[in-house]
Parts: sequence; structure tokens; C-alpha cells
Amino acid sequence: MTELAFFSDVHGNVSALRAVLSDLTSRGIDRVFCLGDLVGYGPDPNGAIDLIREAGVATILGNYDDGVAFDRGDCGCYYADAAARRIGDASYEFTAATVTLEHKAWLRGLPRELRVEAAGLRLHLFHGSPRRINEYLQEDRDERTFRRLAAQTDADVLLFGHTHKPWHREYGGVLFVNVGSAGRPKDGDVRAAYTVIHLAEGRPPVVEVQRVAYDVEETARGVLAAGLPVELAEAFRRGG
Repeated sequence: MTELAFFSDVHGNVSALRAVLSDLTSRGIDRVFCLGDLVGYGPDPNGAIDLIREAGVATILGNYDDGVAFDRGDCGCYYADAAARRIGDASYEFTAATVTLEHKAWLRGLPRELRVEAAGLRLHLFHGSPRRINEYLQEDRDERTFRRLAAQTDADVLLFGHTHKPWHREYGGVLFVNVGSAGRPKDGDVRAAYTVIHLAEGRPPVVEVQRVAYDVEETARGVLAAGLPVELAEAFRRGG
């Protein structure tokens, strides 16, 4: 049996990332991957980058990483209304000003996808979708989208994040796995999330979503101390 772990969307939440990395270490997982968005929303984007680098986690570029690293002036995020846009703009301004030039250079060097082979299966890793770094593959999306993507891929398993909500399902013989968010879950569970894929030759993959408790108040206090909107602190507190 081979166990591969995946997490995504850390978003400057060092307290959550420490908890996830500690849990992964205790389990002795074979390989660990990060599917992007180390920065944005949370109070310590530089600390999150440093932890990932120190741990040697194979990491791909997320849309927020891209927006900050290349100074695009925007993270490429979707905002439902003007209030959400105001909060998002404040987050981007803070993050772009806080991430150091050295860390931005490191982010620019990250790949936009990774391909992994294990137990006879081909895994394709990306942040949003194979088509766009910021495409939202929500669980309730029309299944025709997933069937088209399945028909176009040469992989057996597609792994991604971006929506901050874990889910998995098979379409057209391809397993789609959203690994959730390690740093800013949006499924009503405040605990950090990561996903483990259990692989064995000749057997279908088994998907396990793991939740890890961390000091949410530490992160919320950090958000407020950084001068970020109070609504962001509340979002971390409610898992939404």
C-alpha cells in the first residue's frame, strides 16, 4: 500500500499548516504534495512559504500565489458581491505588500502542475482545473463539465483545490479529488483539511479526508493584528 497526502489553500495560516505538517509526520505518509495558494487572506504569508520550504513539500502554484508573485494587482478570485470584493481587495493589498521579494521570486519558480505515477496509476495535480488555474470545480457543477475533462485527460486521478471544500467522485472512469483547504476551510468545519490517497496495485484508490484541529483564535487574532478586515477573522472562526 502506498499513501500519498495532498493539501491546498494554506492562505497564510501558519498555525493550521503547522498542525497539518505535524499530523502528516506522525502518520509517516510516503509523499506529500501542496496544490497551491500558500498566500492570501491569512496573516503570515511569508511564514507559510518558509514552513513549506523547510518541510520540502512538493508544491505547485495557486492563483493567489500567481497574482502576488507576478504583481498582477489581483488574485484572479471570484467575489459574489461588492462586500466580498472589498474584503478581497484588502487581503490582496496586504499580501502583495507583505510577501518579500525573495519569496515572490520563489513562488514564480513553482510549476503550475505536477504528474505523479504510483501503484500503476497516473495522477495529475493542479490548483483549479486542467484548463485554468482559477477555475472552480465545485461538487455541484454540471457533470458534463467533469465528463468532458475526463475524456480529455490521460490521467487516472485528477487532484485539485481552490474551492476550499473537499469532495471526490468518479466521472468517465477518472477519479476527481478536491483535497479541501488546509488554511481556510469553507465547508463549515473550522479544522484544517488534507486528503490521503491509499493506492495498491490492481485495486481502486481509496480517498480519506483528514481534519486536524489547530488554534483558530491564534489565526483570527493575527488577522486583526495585521489590520485585515474583521470579516476575515470571522471567516476563519466559522469555517466559511
